[in-house]
Amino acid sequence: MTLAIIGGTGLTQLSELNITGRQTLTTPYGDPSADYVTGELNGQQIIFLARHGHPHTIPPHKINYRANIWGLKDLGVTKIVAVAAVGGITADMAPARIAIPDQLIDYSYGREQTFFADDLDEVTHIDFTHPYTPSLRQQLLSAADSAAISIVSTGTYGCTQGPRLETSAEILRMERDGCDLVGMTGMPEAALARELGIDYAALAVVANWAAGKGAGEISMEEIAQHLEAGMSDVLNLLNCLISAS
Repeated sequence: MTLAIIGGTGLTQLSELNITGRQTLTTPYGDPSADYVTGELNGQQIIFLARHGHPHTIPPHKINYRANIWGLKDLGVTKIVAVAAVGGITADMAPARIAIPDQLIDYSYGREQTFFADDLDEVTHIDFTHPYTPSLRQQLLSAADSAAISIVSTGTYGCTQGPRLETSAEILRMERDGCDLVGMTGMPEAALARELGIDYAALAVVANWAAGKGAGEISMEEIAQHLEAGMSDVLNLLNCLISAS
């Protein structure tokens, strides 16, 4: 198994990673967000990629998702844990909590959604009934249990376009649709991993209440505080996941 961790807002690098190398790749789909960092964490070899670049400069709708995932496949990655900052919609999804979603709804648009677009021998469809790989999700759940970290073990992630945050009416619509969380990077990342046969699961860190779900306006200071608290648990969970592999 070669595990990759994709870090989102709040996780542009892994401070505990013993870095052994960096690889700059060019793919048939262009350049990835950043160099692929290889290293050891708890004695296991992993690959780390900063989704928004390092430093954090690429907005969600401008990320080259195809290049990112293609590059990981090219490096031999078979499992991806995607860390993402999200907004909480339903009552369980309070700020600083960690959720491991099991479903998603895609509201994004205009993004390159598939590798199966041009020069095809035949039209290709993937089964996306369960967008997150059940076996990898179970490994994350077991790691959270081993680390004694309280998490929300299911949930539906709604992927919006960004980079703006949502209106309160949009969040109410998403809640009616069944979304528990709102983020901007969950798609097409998950689908592209499925197309290339890479196991994929998400670790969602709730950075704030979604629009209209909390008191007052959403502030970047508030988001930063909650991410700092949540990312500490994420790192402990990842350490337990890697130790058990």
